[in-house]
Amino acid sequence: MAVVASAPGKVLMTGGYLVLERPNAGIVLSTNARFYSVVKPIYDEVKPDSWAWAWADVKLTSPQMSREMTYKLSLKYLTLQSVSLSDSRNPFVEYAVQYVVAAAYSRLDSSGKDALTKLLLRGLDITILGCNEFYSYRNQIEARGLPLTPESLSSLPPFTSITFNKEESGGQNSKPEVAKTGLGSSAAMTTAVVASLLHYLGVVNLSSVKDNSEDLDTVHMIAQTAHCIAQGEVGSGFDVSSAVYGSQRYVRFSPGVISSAQDAVKAAPLEEVINDVLKAEWDHEKDMSHAPLMTSIREPGTGGSSTPSMVGAVKKWQKADPQTSVETWRKLSEGNAALEMQLNTLSNLARMSFDVYKDVINNCSTLPSEKWLEVATEPSRTDIVKALLGAKDVMLEIRYQMRKMGEAAGIPIEPESQTLLLDSTMNMEGVLLAGVPGAGGFDAVFAVTLGDASDKVIKSWSRQNVLALLVREDPNGVLLENNDSRAKEVTSGVSAIQIQ
Repeated sequence: MAVVASAPGKVLMTGGYLVLERPNAGIVLSTNARFYSVVKPIYDEVKPDSWAWAWADVKLTSPQMSREMTYKLSLKYLTLQSVSLSDSRNPFVEYAVQYVVAAAYSRLDSSGKDALTKLLLRGLDITILGCNEFYSYRNQIEARGLPLTPESLSSLPPFTSITFNKEESGGQNSKPEVAKTGLGSSAAMTTAVVASLLHYLGVVNLSSVKDNSEDLDTVHMIAQTAHCIAQGEVGSGFDVSSAVYGSQRYVRFSPGVISSAQDAVKAAPLEEVINDVLKAEWDHEKDMSHAPLMTSIREPGTGGSSTPSMVGAVKKWQKADPQTSVETWRKLSEGNAALEMQLNTLSNLARMSFDVYKDVINNCSTLPSEKWLEVATEPSRTDIVKALLGAKDVMLEIRYQMRKMGEAAGIPIEPESQTLLLDSTMNMEGVLLAGVPGAGGFDAVFAVTLGDASDKVIKSWSRQNVLALLVREDPNGVLLENNDSRAKEVTSGVSAIQIQ
């Protein structure tokens, strides 16, 4: 009876900070780095006297962190009570469990609720696993005496145990943090858990997910709500949306749609709260088409920055200097719209004549951008090259405005060390775009290349002691898996580093 679902990580190419406010859009790519959730019953059968029980058992296991949590789920209030000796908590999974069970009860009639109760009394055994790409294994690679190359990273076993940042723990009683790579692990994890539980409990059917958008919408609404409540604030939600639906052009939802969950502490039964969330007018926008034959590679950074604190600094700057901030905001918005337009133009040109488009891309992949016009020997080719150069110019302007905003707000949106790396990358053969994803900081950088040019970028980064991640774009969102992800090599078998 085990159900296995997976959800992808993300890379926000454009829309950093802007995507926090409607109607600004962000272009987000989902990746082949996935989080997995395995759900099965704890007990083989329900004991005859179990109907008198008021609690169901829940076990949460995270093998990579060597953690196991046990809970009691109240069948009356649908809330979780930890009964573990450990004080380690995972609020994302805890809210996911409570909200999914509440959604199941809210959608079933009396006979369906009896069957659900019987299933819950067999217990919920949940295992969560994240692909290696979600975490930094730099220290482990260096400890093995291996070079900082994608090949060294791929030599690690799938779902390798995670190294904690002990040197950053600030005291004996403080907890070390996991070194993450900024691919949106909490959003992918929350989405995978929600999807697997909803399918396991019969609320949705993810077997033919592409043909059943209502079921995906249900996954999205509950995952967004659980993620927002767990992190203590209503973010833009692009990470959860891409985890559910895949690569897309995203415009955020109005925060009011989850207000009932935010007010849940004021007494309303959880079943009613989640029912209100499911009936709310979710107004997010998702649509995606992007140019083919392009690759994206990502470097996970060295330190990592707190996105909430950086967002807070930008908001503080906006209030302190509204005139300058509005102008910078406007230029960033125009830049993002212009980049989106150039990418759409490339998509349209590829549809009109793919053979010509492919030939131009392959030729440009071997040349620096100042020589791309040399391949424009006829109007159809010229249009493609002009769109490529237009996208590149716009990205340079976006980066300039992001740096200005970071300097004004007193935060390192594009730190100087990354600026040097990105500038040199942008000048390489076949590189279209390079920048900092999302909110920026020291988390990561990304590069979008043409054709097979990514190999040269990866080698150049390795020479500069920069480790490229083994990720590529996978446009799919949440998926129902056929087998337990631990039974197959999910990450080590990935030979291509490119994001196609």
